[in-house]
Amino acid sequence: MAANRPSEPTANWWRDAAIYQIYVRSFADGDGDGTGDLAGVRARLPYLVELGVDALWFTPWYLSPLADGGYDVADYRTIDPAFGTLAEAEKLIAEARELGIRTIIDIVPNHVSDQHAWFRAALEAGSGSPERDLFHFRKGRGPDGATPPNDWVSEFGGTPWTRLDDGEWYLHLFATQQPDLNWAHPAVRQEHEEVLRFWFERGVSGVRIDSAALLAKDPALPDFAEGDPHPFVDRDELHDIYRAWRAIGDEYGGVFVGEVWLPDAERFARYLRPDELHTAFNFNFLACPWDAGLLRTAIDDTLSEHASVGAPATWVLCNHDVTRTVTRYGRAETGFDFDAKTFGTPTDLALGTRRARAAALLSLALPGAAYLYQGEELGLPEVDIPLDRIQDPMHFRKGGADPGRDGCRVPLPWSAQGPYAGFGADAEPWLPQPAEWASYAADLQSDDPDSMLTLYREALRLRREEPGFATTGEPGARELTWLDAAPGVLALSRTEGLLCVVNLAAEAAELPEHTAVLLASGPLDGAGRLPQDTAVWLRA
Repeated sequence: MAANRPSEPTANWWRDAAIYQIYVRSFADGDGDGTGDLAGVRARLPYLVELGVDALWFTPWYLSPLADGGYDVADYRTIDPAFGTLAEAEKLIAEARELGIRTIIDIVPNHVSDQHAWFRAALEAGSGSPERDLFHFRKGRGPDGATPPNDWVSEFGGTPWTRLDDGEWYLHLFATQQPDLNWAHPAVRQEHEEVLRFWFERGVSGVRIDSAALLAKDPALPDFAEGDPHPFVDRDELHDIYRAWRAIGDEYGGVFVGEVWLPDAERFARYLRPDELHTAFNFNFLACPWDAGLLRTAIDDTLSEHASVGAPATWVLCNHDVTRTVTRYGRAETGFDFDAKTFGTPTDLALGTRRARAAALLSLALPGAAYLYQGEELGLPEVDIPLDRIQDPMHFRKGGADPGRDGCRVPLPWSAQGPYAGFGADAEPWLPQPAEWASYAADLQSDDPDSMLTLYREALRLRREEPGFATTGEPGARELTWLDAAPGVLALSRTEGLLCVVNLAAEAAELPEHTAVLLASGPLDGAGRLPQDTAVWLRA
């Protein structure tokens, strides 16, 4: 299989790449200690080649106390010992590249771990020290300074301020163990630019930027005021930071992907100007309910906002923070909203799986890059983690009302017969696998022509081999055309006569004229019509 893949993808590979997200801790356990690691990823490279992906995006693999799943980084130049060594990371990057698969790493610039050398030094140096200038330390309000410095709310809920024994407070937009950096300080900018060079020189092809719109803060750290610019989201100062990063990336042929959650399309597009980021995640599509009209609007809005700056769109159904697709689409409310997550939400997994299969063909038919979170190709559902095993700080910061994100991070099932569903041989995985987990195992699905894995493999093969799925990136190019269709049906054409039809209506739908069926998410009915919650790729 590897021999059929190019060893050196084109310079614009990122415009329509299929990118697989690896959450290392839960992908594959190479040493049997219950935690996924780089040895496990290296052993599964043949699987990823056969799946047909162009690049791997790794969530943070750096030294970390894992207070927030690795997004609390203690040292960007060291691989966490639970995952392996820097030498193993370099070997993995090189081996994947030989197989035609590039590597994208995660950078978390908004904050570091409270175990980072800079923050430890700031604690030791005390109030008013240069070491504290690298972060946001402030006196509290009130006569005794016991009230937080402002009225901001943490991204995880509650106040984003923690008071030290010396009376000062420090800012952390996320967990207490994740102090925010002061991006107005030149040393912060210089350090991150050096980290970028460090990894580009080790062969990575791209960088995903976590919480990309949160770095810069109003230097006064004011309370929220209606009508004023947001004090820490989407500040204009960010764009100078990313222009400097882009210049470094261009030296190495590296690309940047921003995690940018913004409702304003014009503000969002600014991050994708030719001298800033290459792409950004498309959360409007990810969070969209299973509704034909809303999905079409999300697709049109996405393509429009990207066309204004000549950038390719990205399409994703799930990631390490979001309820798994088959579970979400099997619920009465099929959209995604962090604030709406609760325990005990009823789910029809058969319905959700049918819709997830159709959604896979829809997302992979759209112009731009596609992101696939590990385990989506196996149709894995969200898992209800026992209360005493939940580790996600979001659960605890929100007083236990939110089940957190661990349910989409359960270690993958590789083998129906092996211990712990083949994830690792010796120790129980760091998150518990449910009893039925082995029924989703990759080895079972590999030989099943009707499995989710087989569907993804065939879809990715066609997407790679059919010229009509290519994204040109040329200004003004018409990458997608909507076709007339019945209410509740999405029908679109790409180039070279390729069509995609998705039926979200209650009744079977007539197919447009075509010469061949390339791939369907489920069986067509006896008359050749498209059943409800089914998608098909056709050749006109």
